[in-house]
Amino acid sequence: MSVQQEGRRTHFRWVILGVICLMYLITYLDRTNISVAAPSISSDFGFSKVQMGVIFSSFVWAYAIGQVPGGWLGDRFGPRRVLASIVTWWSIFTIITAQAATYAAFIVIRFLFGLGEAGAFPTATRAMQLWFRKQERGFVQGITHSCSRFGAAIVPPIAATIILHYGWRAVFYAFGGLGILWAILFFLVYRNIPEEHRWVNRAELTYIRGVDAQGNLIPPVDTLKKPQVPWRKLLSSGNMWFIMMAYFCYNYAFYFYSTWLPTYLQEYRHFTLLKMGFFASIPLLAGVIGDTLGGLITDRIYRNTRNARFSRKVVAVPALVVAAIALIPAATTANPYVAVACLAVSLFFLEGMIGPQWCVPMDVGGAYSGTVSGMMSMGGNLAGVVSPIVFGALVQGGSWTAPFYVEAAVLILGACIWLFLLDPERSVVGSRAPAPDAAAAAGTV
Repeated sequence: MSVQQEGRRTHFRWVILGVICLMYLITYLDRTNISVAAPSISSDFGFSKVQMGVIFSSFVWAYAIGQVPGGWLGDRFGPRRVLASIVTWWSIFTIITAQAATYAAFIVIRFLFGLGEAGAFPTATRAMQLWFRKQERGFVQGITHSCSRFGAAIVPPIAATIILHYGWRAVFYAFGGLGILWAILFFLVYRNIPEEHRWVNRAELTYIRGVDAQGNLIPPVDTLKKPQVPWRKLLSSGNMWFIMMAYFCYNYAFYFYSTWLPTYLQEYRHFTLLKMGFFASIPLLAGVIGDTLGGLITDRIYRNTRNARFSRKVVAVPALVVAAIALIPAATTANPYVAVACLAVSLFFLEGMIGPQWCVPMDVGGAYSGTVSGMMSMGGNLAGVVSPIVFGALVQGGSWTAPFYVEAAVLILGACIWLFLLDPERSVVGSRAPAPDAAAAAGTV
């Protein structure tokens, strides 16, 4: 163990969080840059909208398929090697996108890119579980996801500027290079557990781990010993399926913002391209705030109650309900600016449940939190296949309002799953969830 001697407590875990936040931002820079480059790509290669839709969907399919394997890799080999490797993988395919010259090449490259990104959030969840106390989990999940939404919000102006001056291929070179630099930084800075890091002293480690009745450091709840995943228990756990279903409901609504929002603002709300670029970022920026606040609130409630079940549900359920309600005036108002404001309110509350949602795999997954996160994310991201298709079919049928009613209904379903079925304290791997927090129980708060 290379931990420093006792002294004034270090705060190196926040450096780790900052590096992980940067990765979350890069994931959305890389996955959404193609939407800005799409008109130029379509023009250069003569791709139809249907063909571009298939290129977009190739990422979603791979992203959903790769969630569980990606989380399993993080559990088995540790976040340090796995995150550095997968970010390098998808960054290489981001760069290769600039060299694609055929329709098939774009599909294959985006699919392989999606396989790489699939492991990012599950493995990062494992990393944060190993470095942060239970009552900090909501904040770290909220702030990391807020960075991803911020990345999505800043892509349009950055990518458009690069395209204007250097062409669409330069976007993929620049963003891919940024990812490779991050992978090098992460491998140099991160260690799988705080005990291995020479910049973490005993005081900080005591704060993270807690001490037992004899004053000895409590070891990590689980160690990186290549655990054998209890697939039978996971697949037979009703709670695991409810976790996946709840995240599906969230993603069903969220994928509107990452797929149809620009078209909605231009074709239905009659915004110009310039106005669309500005107003499309407003809901996403509201989501950044919602991510952060939702995580902070669930942590504050947990610190006061030591009740994971209550602290997660009391944030997630109202957030989903209000997000659903706000979609109705967004769909029905004749004022386009009011519609954008309502969409911003909806996404603010929708993102407010992300902190509690991503806390759950850490709460109930134990040594398999990466795998549990991957299963949750796989189930959730299947909505990325369903939601855009349903939205497009309803619009093609003549209604721009019906899709929002469907989204609202799905969010209410998600709230019911959270309220009545999902249990943030019931382990999905066949054993009881850990005690509320060893450090808190030992009085080392």
